[in-house]
Amino acid sequence: MKEVYILLTHTGTVLSGIVKYYTKNKYSHISIALDHNLNELYSFGRLNPYNPFKAGFVHEEIHGGTYARFINTKAALYSLKVTEDQYLKISSIIYNMKQHKEKYKFNILGLFMVSINKKHRKDNTFYCAEFVKYVLKDTCNTNDLPEIIKPMDFVKLQNIKLIYEGLLKEYT
Repeated sequence: MKEVYILLTHTGTVLSGIVKYYTKNKYSHISIALDHNLNELYSFGRLNPYNPFKAGFVHEEIHGGTYARFINTKAALYSLKVTEDQYLKISSIIYNMKQHKEKYKFNILGLFMVSINKKHRKDNTFYCAEFVKYVLKDTCNTNDLPEIIKPMDFVKLQNIKLIYEGLLKEYT
């Protein structure tokens, strides 16, 4: 068995506050990592830590970028057991997106539609939770996840285990 990691965060930005308000959840953002050190951490979010309006597929750093700017980011890290084949498929999807990241856009309309319990999908657009669901859909049992997905919905997955909760900057 292998593991992938699901990182839930709340930075305290205006947008994350809006998401938190509408979802009524503790965390407002989700990322997926291929390693426990979170060196291979991916999501859809800010491309520039100082510009919330320019967003897309991002390789995140827990001690750089947006997380370095918002040093009191709260986090919950989960491990998710997968088979070797599932891990390879997840890695392949992520690396393919990384190679062609310019064709992917942030689904800002979809993110705001969540607040009124509506879905808005357009090819090659994702908000963070849509991205993680997309990456996991063919490899893990995501049938129990709702159609209109929010970051906290992933804690209901089978084989998921909380391994850390606290400030992201204190994760080692």
